Amino acid sequence: MKIAVITDSGSNLNQAFVEKHTNLQIIPLMIVRDGVQFRDQIDITAEQIYQEIDQKNFSTSLPPMSALETAIDKVKKEGYTDVLVINISSGLSGTYNAFRLTLHDVKGIRVHHYDTKTLGAGQGYIVELALDLIEAGKNPEEIIEAMNKCRFEDSLAIYTINTLKYLKKGGRIGKVEGTIGDLLHIKPVITVNNDGVYVTLSKAIGMQRSLLNMKELMVKKFGNAQIDLTVHYGEDLEKASQLGSMMSKALNVRNLNISALTPVLGIHTGPQMFAFVARKI
Repeated sequence: MKIAVITDSGSNLNQAFVEKHTNLQIIPLMIVRDGVQFRDQIDITAEQIYQEIDQKNFSTSLPPMSALETAIDKVKKEGYTDVLVINISSGLSGTYNAFRLTLHDVKGIRVHHYDTKTLGAGQGYIVELALDLIEAGKNPEEIIEAMNKCRFEDSLAIYTINTLKYLKKGGRIGKVEGTIGDLLHIKPVITVNNDGVYVTLSKAIGMQRSLLNMKELMVKKFGNAQIDLTVHYGEDLEKASQLGSMMSKALNVRNLNISALTPVLGIHTGPQMFAFVARKI
């Protein structure tokens, strides 16, 4: 048995990590700016988007299925018997369903399709886990069982944003209420629930209080358990680094990753966002 992994760029994996794993392929999601399409993480940067986000019309789009077909052909030619296809939440993107329709007709390789019900580093950690278990010789059924445990029991992904307007504009507001939030400076702490849609965990007056709420939620979830932690940010690397230091003192962190949010997700959060994403080891 030889297992490959295909995921989309919603997993927010960095290029160095991808290049280390010859059995991993990333399908870039698409960003549309005034009708022109760009591949996430390849053709356009988050910095470019944030500079123009209020002047130009940005949206996101599904990748062309020819990209998935090419990836499948590649792993078949390289002799893989199985492929794990791991997607961004079906509750936040049509990517999973588009992939499902294309994968239905694949022949010559066993396909195992997984809806992470999350995104960003939450999705990335699931991909990392799958790759580790492949290297350890686990079969697809064992890997999927472990991915479910990681997603629904042993991880937490939460974020806060300065304004809800980008979520509303992109139609990603989910169950996050908040038409008055901007007026009252109320900042929500948002997570992706088990159905894969955004929900509010708590609210606070101001970003700093919201970040402290996020810290408290992480401590409540993980206690002294050893974790890997990612701090996502929009455009404020310095603040994200400070938050990483704060969280490392409050939690038992094995690996800390300070990571800019991938552009295709940043469109929906805006530049003033911070996320804490952790998984128990």
